[in-house]
Amino acid sequence: MSRSVRIPGPDHPITVEPGGVRVVVKVGGHVVADSTKALALREADYPVAWYVPREDVDAAVLSDSATTTYCPYKGDASYVTVTTPEGSVEDVAWSYVEPYEAVAPIAGHLAFYPNRANIVVEEA
Repeated sequence: MSRSVRIPGPDHPITVEPGGVRVVVKVGGHVVADSTKALALREADYPVAWYVPREDVDAAVLSDSATTTYCPYKGDASYVTVTTPEGSVEDVAWSYVEPYEAVAPIAGHLAFYPNRANIVVEEA
């Protein structure tokens, strides 16, 4: 299957930069991520997506999901489920293992859905 690759530009801007903040992610009251190295991805008029380095995420609570999606600006996304003593939350976060060049810094990072996890952003 042929997929179109789009380059961010004035009609659909995307920037990736160090957040300069502390990002704490909780699922079911359990801290699953705590990072001062999160990246802020700003895309068009969407809310900021905080991409947390995998080394700052509790790998013990993660499991791969069968869900995948495609973004013409970023590439193929894979998803994870978080399981804590309180239960499991399916597809709570996504990552781009091999993102397109325009967003290459997000490789090795996870972004969490704010409606499935509690994301707290604090001054570092």
